[in-house]
Amino acid sequence: MRTEEIPEIAALPLFAAMNERMREEIFHASFLQVFPPALTLIETGGRADFLHVLLDGLVELFTTNGSREVTMQLVRPVSSFILAAAYTDQRYLMSARTLSASRILMIPSPLLRTTIAKDGALAAAAMTEIALRYRNLVRSLTDIKLRQTLERLANFLFLESRRQGDIVQFQLPAEKRVIASLLGMTPENLSRACGTLAEHGVLISGPTVQIIDRTKLIALARPDPVVDDL
Repeated sequence: MRTEEIPEIAALPLFAAMNERMREEIFHASFLQVFPPALTLIETGGRADFLHVLLDGLVELFTTNGSREVTMQLVRPVSSFILAAAYTDQRYLMSARTLSASRILMIPSPLLRTTIAKDGALAAAAMTEIALRYRNLVRSLTDIKLRQTLERLANFLFLESRRQGDIVQFQLPAEKRVIASLLGMTPENLSRACGTLAEHGVLISGPTVQIIDRTKLIALARPDPVVDDL
């Protein structure tokens, strides 16, 4: 880690409140690297040697069963993955790969565990990270179980618009095959759903999404103020 990068990393929620000396020990032993797109960072069943903290870019968490592959989550900056495995010293339940060039801080897991035991502020921040990941998992399960295919896509696009400041035109964050898998759809079903959304106020052309009628989109998506954290 270069000296000029330390203030940026030190200000992150995971490290901001912790003891300065312990923070310096973590930074001294950690690595800050830029990875190219489509690079597998960790694999299911592997040992969690490092905690990964995504600073820039986009990472896909996925799992496989034979020839079948399913996207579990998109990790966006600034967020750690997979903290639970790193903290409990257990094997990864998911794999991870970059979807774009990504800048990632890698913290040795043994040092992370030792420091969490000594530093209450880091322990509290780590607990918050794990709690947020759990809540995101509950949101994903709720979405899949309570919404039909078209409704899931509509809600995903509505939330993506909200995340970017309620803009009416934006780019999909990942390839359509990844979005389809994330939403529990086949690519073919996603393609048909994209066409059907024209009747509900949304035009999709390639990766570009344009919201023509937000009222119609919301009526289809039925976002929940609590579950969707609005």
